[in-house]
Amino acid sequence: MAVVIAMAAALSACSKSDSAGDNGDQTVAVTGVTLSQPTATLHLTDSPLTLTATVEPDSATNQTVSWTSSNSAVATVSTGGVVTPVAVGTATITATTQDGNKTATCTVTVASPLVTDDAGVVLNGVKWARSNVDAVGPEDPGRYYQWNSAVGWNATGASEGGAAWNPSWDGNGATTWAKANDPCPSGWRVPTTADLLALLNAGSTWTTGTPAGRTFGSGSNTIFLPAAGELEYWGSISDFGAFGRYWSSDSPYSAMGDYMSFYSISAPSGVTSSSCAFGYSVRCVAE
Repeated sequence: MAVVIAMAAALSACSKSDSAGDNGDQTVAVTGVTLSQPTATLHLTDSPLTLTATVEPDSATNQTVSWTSSNSAVATVSTGGVVTPVAVGTATITATTQDGNKTATCTVTVASPLVTDDAGVVLNGVKWARSNVDAVGPEDPGRYYQWNSAVGWNATGASEGGAAWNPSWDGNGATTWAKANDPCPSGWRVPTTADLLALLNAGSTWTTGTPAGRTFGSGSNTIFLPAAGELEYWGSISDFGAFGRYWSSDSPYSAMGDYMSFYSISAPSGVTSSSCAFGYSVRCVAE
C-alpha cells in the first residue's frame, strides 16, 4: 500500500512540474500596434520627431517593431522611431511588429516655413509672405498658434514635438508677441495690428478653393489667405473653409490678442481681440 501511495505522489509531482514547464514556455501573441500620433507636420528647420510604438497587449512576449519610411528623400526614420525631415513633401512612417502581421502608420508632412521662392508681396508698404507659417504652399493652412506661443498645431490638432494643449493659455501676461516665441523664420515676424489694417485697406475678394479664402490686393500684386478656421480653446478645428483668423503681435488687454477676421463672402470685419487660448493662423511680414 505504501508503494502505491508513493507512486501516486511521484506522478502528481511530475504532472505539476510538466504543467509549470508548459506555462513557462507559453508565448503571448501580438494583437496590434499603435503610434503616439497618426499625423505630424515638420518643417526643414525642426528638430527630429520621436514616434513611440505601443505593442498590444502590453504582456506580448515580443515587443519589437521595425521602422520604415515610404519616402526617405522627404523624411527618414531610425531604428528607434526618430523621424528627421529632409525635404518638402509627404512620407508615411510605418512601424511593423516582429511577426510582420501588425502595422501602424504616421503620415508626416515636411514643409518649409515659407514657399521656397517666396520673395514676398508688398501691399500698402508692407511686405507679406505668400504662405502661412509652416505651409507647403499659399493654399495650405499651415499651423495654428495660440497668441505669444512658439508651439504650432496642425489641422488634426497635433503639435510640434507632441506638446500638450493648454486651454488656459493667457499669453504669458505679455503685451506684445515675444521675439523668442515668434514662429516666423529669420527675416520675418508676426504682423502688428497696423500691418493688418494696411492689408485690409488693400482690398480683398472671396476666392473659392480647397480651402476657400480671401485674395488681398489687385492685379498681379496679391496674396491669398486661406480660410483655415480656428483651433478652439479645447483643441479641435472648427469652421475650416468658412472663415480665417490671423493673429497680430499686439495684446491690448490682459490675456487677449488682436487678430484680423474674415468670413466667407462677407467683407473682412477688421481687427478685434480674442482669448490667447485660441489657435489662429499666422502670416508673416518682412522685418
